Amino acid sequence: MQYQISGKQIDIGEALQVYVKEGLGAAVQKYAERPTDAQVIFSKSANEFACEAIVHLSTGLTAQASAHSHDIHSAFDQCAEKMEKQLRRYKRRLKDHHKDRVNPVEVFEGASYILAAEDGPDESEPEGMEPIIIAEMETRIPSLSVGEAVMQMELAHAPVLVFRNEKSSGVNVVYRREDGNIGWIDPGSQA
Repeated sequence: MQYQISGKQIDIGEALQVYVKEGLGAAVQKYAERPTDAQVIFSKSANEFACEAIVHLSTGLTAQASAHSHDIHSAFDQCAEKMEKQLRRYKRRLKDHHKDRVNPVEVFEGASYILAAEDGPDESEPEGMEPIIIAEMETRIPSLSVGEAVMQMELAHAPVLVFRNEKSSGVNVVYRREDGNIGWIDPGSQA
């Protein structure tokens, strides 16, 4: 597994990098077959360290965890523990997903935009209906089954996931509802 270990405005020493490689490698290898790469980012806010880890699996899925602590090693330990718990929860499905899928998850490129928010409720009527684009980025849209999309959304701790449905080839959305359930939007099917 390839590692990218970095710090935001803090120095990451060689000892911490070795500690991260051993700890994260052990946690991930136990539950996921053939992880491809991991990105671990450390940062400091006031008197607290933050650790965020993102692991890409050979199946095309991504697991993500983060933690905060007053000690940098403790922040990583908590983050690795969360990652291990996620992967343990999905172990059977991850292994089944890998056996069922001959090829890795197909990914399509798309554009992602950040639009300017309105200043407030007292704002006068805008001149045009076109929003102001602040930033434009590339995004990846995976081709998954609905079950895989839900698993990917939960592994990444994302509130929403846009994906291409393998059965219908249409763009679908899964999202976490306020009541805790998962919602699924399939524009191609009509009830």
